Amino acid sequence: MTINAPDPERIAQWTKALCQVDSTTGNEARLIPVLTDLFLNLGARLQWQIVEGGRHNLLATWGEPKVLFSTHLDTVPPYIPPHREGSRLHGRGTCDAKGILASMAEAIRLLLAEGRRDIAFLGVVGEETDSLGARLALDLKPSLPNLVAVINGEPTGNLLATGQRGSAHLALRCQGRAAHSGTPEIGVNAAFPMFDWISAIRQLEGRKDPVLGPEVWNLGTLRTGRAINVVPDEAEARIFARTVSGSTFVDDVKRLQPNIGIVEVIFERNPEIFPTLEGFPTAPVPFGSDAHTLRHLVQDGFVVMTGPGSIRVAHTAEEYLDLDEAVAGVDQYRALARRLLETRPDPDYVI
Repeated sequence: MTINAPDPERIAQWTKALCQVDSTTGNEARLIPVLTDLFLNLGARLQWQIVEGGRHNLLATWGEPKVLFSTHLDTVPPYIPPHREGSRLHGRGTCDAKGILASMAEAIRLLLAEGRRDIAFLGVVGEETDSLGARLALDLKPSLPNLVAVINGEPTGNLLATGQRGSAHLALRCQGRAAHSGTPEIGVNAAFPMFDWISAIRQLEGRKDPVLGPEVWNLGTLRTGRAINVVPDEAEARIFARTVSGSTFVDDVKRLQPNIGIVEVIFERNPEIFPTLEGFPTAPVPFGSDAHTLRHLVQDGFVVMTGPGSIRVAHTAEEYLDLDEAVAGVDQYRALARRLLETRPDPDYVI
């Protein structure tokens, strides 16, 4: 290993130290000592931004930053302690996204060794739930007046994400009338119209975007009934859709609702297209991220999203990160930073 090459053992040590801390959403403050030690040892100037309940975003800077590395500090439950098998790190957060954080830190270390002093790192809380950390992080924009690009870290297999699909969280409700199960004819069963409604939604033909891929939706929860011997007077389903440009999904769900049904749009977000850079392979991704928010830290919204690891194992009991892929991620992060610092391209995308 040359002096300017990524150190896989350093990445492994940093990832393990981060993953030994249970920072499931809401508990991110537990990471403060580890993050403080990591970034002070890299010579950073640290700024902790209060979010809520002892939770903080972290902004680490070197000089006058032009390129900002960013990823999230929280993980999904349950906490799974880390362990290593050969060159593979297992445990909660190894790929989503503490291994990414460690890879970014290693890229920063090597960029500093090259004499760079125009970079920064932003760690945000709450990405796995409400993105509160990213939204509040926009208040840090005055601290980053020279920023030209954000490199957002998510597990993409080290490919540049072409963008991210939009999202729509819907609550579907049917209101009936309770009755004794022996006399169902005097009640109004809320469950059956709900089942028919969901069945009709399943028949919808989803759109497919040439950049973002297919539109998909998931029936996350379904609740109906109070007791086995009572005609259910209410039913509720929660649906989460990943939408693409020109989507009519929300309107279609409303169009299909039964006469005892209502739709509540909990939140809805438009799809985003990210810029591409020559020489860096791209791919659509099936998930959302903070990139669509953090891009507003830059005057023209320039953001790229990439990182080692696979979304197919993120949020699962089998979550892992290969060190070889983490090393490749470090090389890519360095190459991206150099490109963006030296020849920031004109964006060819729509914010």
